Amino acid sequence: MIILIVIVVVFAGLGFFVSSKLKSKFKKYSQTPLQANLSGAEIAKLMLADSNIHDVQVVCVEGQLTDHYNPMNKTVNLSPDVFYGRNAAATAVSAHECGHAVQHATSYAWLKMRSALVPIQNISGKLLNIVLIASLFGGFALGLPYEFVGYIVVGAYSIMTMFTLVTLPVEFDASNRALAWVQTRNIVNKSEYAMSKDALHWAAMTYVVAALASLATLAYYIFVFFGNRD
Repeated sequence: MIILIVIVVVFAGLGFFVSSKLKSKFKKYSQTPLQANLSGAEIAKLMLADSNIHDVQVVCVEGQLTDHYNPMNKTVNLSPDVFYGRNAAATAVSAHECGHAVQHATSYAWLKMRSALVPIQNISGKLLNIVLIASLFGGFALGLPYEFVGYIVVGAYSIMTMFTLVTLPVEFDASNRALAWVQTRNIVNKSEYAMSKDALHWAAMTYVVAALASLATLAYYIFVFFGNRD
């Protein structure tokens, strides 16, 4: 249990550092007006048009850093700062989310894999919560053999860890598509490109930390349940 607490504390601290760094970068890069004077919404619509995607809507959603692409209703959802922003940070985020729309339109393999894992991951998360909560009350209150519980926990967490790992190429690819497009389309100048790239780098680091934390936790559960075998 002590090891698990250490893992949680270490990665929580690392996650807080990366998140703080990300917010400070976006705040900094949001203060520099974009030379092309295009808003995030305008950039998103332009990138979608250039990618021959005409069935995806660009909408504004509440919150900060709540930007995402929804493949279910085909919408690029941008927070107000990004939707209306005319700066390097808004450019990076809007183009990145459109990168996901391009992935969806071109049936990008890693995105398809991540989408397929979503329902399995949700079930695994619920199953893991039930088992772990039950184990806190009178041992294994479910009445299941210790080894069988181990298989459930490790199996469920393996699915969740796989999801975080599959997410990495999806996010990095979306950023690469975004950066390539804004540069080729002359949306940004040299300094603005560097800002956009740096902002997306720190955004990607949040997913890297999540993946590493999940791997470390999975290794802990494997050791706890099966580490004492001969």
